Amino acid sequence: MASPPRGSVAAKVTAVDAHAHVLRRDAPLVAERHSKPLRDATVEDYIAVLDAHGVSHALLTAPSFYGPDNSLLLEALDGYPMRLRGTVIVNPDLDERALGHLARRGVAGIRLNWVRRDALPDLRSADYRALLERVKTLGLHVELYLEGPKLAHALPALRASGVRVVVDHFGAPDPAQGTDDPGFRVLLDAVRAGDTYVKLSAPYRLGGVDPQRYVDALLDAGGPAQLVWASDWPFVSFEDAITYRQCLDWLAAWVPDEVARRTILVDTPRRLFGFDRPLSTRAREEEMRP
Repeated sequence: MASPPRGSVAAKVTAVDAHAHVLRRDAPLVAERHSKPLRDATVEDYIAVLDAHGVSHALLTAPSFYGPDNSLLLEALDGYPMRLRGTVIVNPDLDERALGHLARRGVAGIRLNWVRRDALPDLRSADYRALLERVKTLGLHVELYLEGPKLAHALPALRASGVRVVVDHFGAPDPAQGTDDPGFRVLLDAVRAGDTYVKLSAPYRLGGVDPQRYVDALLDAGGPAQLVWASDWPFVSFEDAITYRQCLDWLAAWVPDEVARRTILVDTPRRLFGFDRPLSTRAREEEMRP
């Protein structure tokens, strides 16, 4: 892939990285967390990595350990509005005006990072039903990170709300069950229905299982149009074990067909995350909303 121009503007989409983080060790952390940043990872660092590998655009994902404080991510979006979009963690009572303001700054969705929780929030509660309706009205998506066995309960509730869903890290199936994990089977049904997308990302978080079986099952269920690729940069908790080049090489091995790979790298994420229209268009649409 040819390198895109440096700076805040990329002439065209050459590839989209659908999952990465910007981190600062001195930023406040929430009390209930399962990880923490071991080093700083600035947006400038990340843009340099993208440029070095010919990746033009990316989706920044809010890490769980900052909770609903999205300030670091939003600053990054403000600095590179043509190249970056983001997903944020929000409280369920966030109103439509505030959510619309986030959309105008480049937010493409909200993130539910509910991994390693004993109890999950009720997606059918009044607060969450109202939040999901606001997400749908604004044309955003819901990004979900949850262990496969729990996915079987959460994903149907999300889909029932009518939102588009993007599931992190292959759906995180139980390694002992693999493609027979009930949550992964529910995920395949959702992919077939066309309202759910899956990130081919972070295979090192799958308990040592070769992800090829998941890739093949997902391709069979929905084809490449329901898949996106992501690096998971800067590989939190695996910082010294993974390289960006490895992540790209994994995708080439999982999906050897060049046409299918382009759909995953370019066509689907360009449309899904809003890189096919400028933020100014979205801003005008929101200003016209009563």
